[in-house]
Amino acid sequence: MPKSLLIISRQSPWSGPGAREALDIVLAGGAFDLPIGLLFLDDGVFQLAAKQDAKALQLKDLSANLQALPMFGVEDLFVCADSTAERGLDPAGLSIEDAQVLTAPQITALIDRYDQVITL
Repeated sequence: MPKSLLIISRQSPWSGPGAREALDIVLAGGAFDLPIGLLFLDDGVFQLAAKQDAKALQLKDLSANLQALPMFGVEDLFVCADSTAERGLDPAGLSIEDAQVLTAPQITALIDRYDQVITL
């Protein structure tokens, strides 16, 4: 039985390659039917902000990758409630509607459910 994997994405989409690398790992794991989850934490929640203009920063847009997650079988998507509140984001207005908004104690329990955790 394959081990489950939780990816914690903590970087904004414009701060470097970490956000893209996290999505690449999740998409690859989903393609191989690995039980995988993705948690957006800290500045990683900015990846889910609507109406971003990646071209203005000369970066590649991550929104297509985010929308492709369900096609790769990645349905376990989570967002930190504290991170969204601290950054002035409304969880109801995020680009991924199916993501579960979790509190700190719920995130602790979530991490305990997975066999392996990678933070980027």
